[in-house]
This record gives sequence, C-alpha cells and structure tokens, in this order.
Amino acid sequence: MSFIGGPDGRTRIKFCGMTREQDIDAAVALNVDAIGLIFYGPSPRCVSIERAARLVGRLPSSIDAVGLFVDASREEIDEVLDRVPLTLLQLHGDETPEQCAGFRIPFIKVVRVEPGLDLLDFVFAFDQAVALLLDTHTAAYGGSGKVFDWSLVPLALIGPDAVRPVVLSGGLNAANVADGIARVRPSAVDTSSGIESAKGIKDATAMRDFVAAVRAADRPNSQE
Repeated sequence: MSFIGGPDGRTRIKFCGMTREQDIDAAVALNVDAIGLIFYGPSPRCVSIERAARLVGRLPSSIDAVGLFVDASREEIDEVLDRVPLTLLQLHGDETPEQCAGFRIPFIKVVRVEPGLDLLDFVFAFDQAVALLLDTHTAAYGGSGKVFDWSLVPLALIGPDAVRPVVLSGGLNAANVADGIARVRPSAVDTSSGIESAKGIKDATAMRDFVAAVRAADRPNSQE
C-alpha cells in the first residue's frame, strides 16, 4: 500500500473522482500514489461497478485504488469489493467505528473539519483507520473546491510524528497545495475539483501542475 506514507518523507498524492480511461492513464504517467473512485449515487463523479473495474484494470500495482463510499451498507461495499480490486476504502459519511471495522481491506476515515470539532476524538474513536482524511465541511460530500481553516488541525496531527497519518484534502490545487503541505505537513494530499475542467473530467495540465507543486514543496528549503 504505497499511499499511506513511507520512510522517505515524500508527500503522497491521490487524484480522486476519476471517471475516464484517459485520466487514469495520465495519473499513471505522473506516477501518483493513488486514484479514487466514487461509489455514491448523488455525486456527479460516481462510477458504476463495471466502469470502476475497467479503470482499476489500467493501474499498475504501485498505485492504490481507493473506493469512496458515503454511509453505504456493508452489503453494498462487499458487492463492489467482490468485483473491483480496490486496495483501500475511503469512508466519507457518518459511519460509526463499528460500521467501519471488519472489511477485507484497510480504510481511511474522512473527517469534515469545522470549528468546534475535536479531531483527536476521531483519532481515538476510529483507531482502526490507517489514516484520517481531513476535508472541508460542506452540505454535500466532497468535491466542493473549498479550503478549510488549516489552523484547526491540532499539533498532534501535524508532521511525521503525528499520532495518525493525515491526508489533507478540501479545495487543493496547484496554487495552494504547497502552502497546505508547509502548514499541515500531511502524509498525503488529495484533490478532485482542483484538477478538473468540469466535474469528473480531469485536466491533464492541471494534473501535471499539481504533481509538480507537490514535488517542489517536498524539496529541501522549498519554503525558505
């Protein structure tokens, strides 16, 4: 599982909301660490099981295939897992710790950040999660294009010694991702709308610029 950190200190990259073969191929060429497929009907980026299987079939083993679900039943998730070789689950709704536990592959728990929310409560409640994904709190689930207040992330979740790996998400694009990395020092960053020309349609130039910005942010003295 390449997506959730490693000893090299490199910020991992996930492109979420993938729907097209050419976008998968572009992500592979850019050597990202993970792609995300959305299995949530109201999302404009939702894909069918059949299409998801075709898209994942284009990935090398070095790139994680992450399935995003929102308050899905265990039967719904198992049906996808039976037919799509996902390597990670991203549970994006109001799932309880008990509802997240016991799947055949690891999971990331999404936390929609807003003032007054105690993120450390989530760390201890979802102790089986391999990481927390911090997203912007909006009425909808994901893909809002809005950045949350990074100062709300407690020191215990910042940097390589964080008590749980953090994936930073929410409105990231090539123009702001370096600042997000400098402020939060996450294990990984996740973007969807920040690399799109339309919902579910990725832009090859934006994808390339995003990766370049992350790589630049990781270089020593890049923030000096």
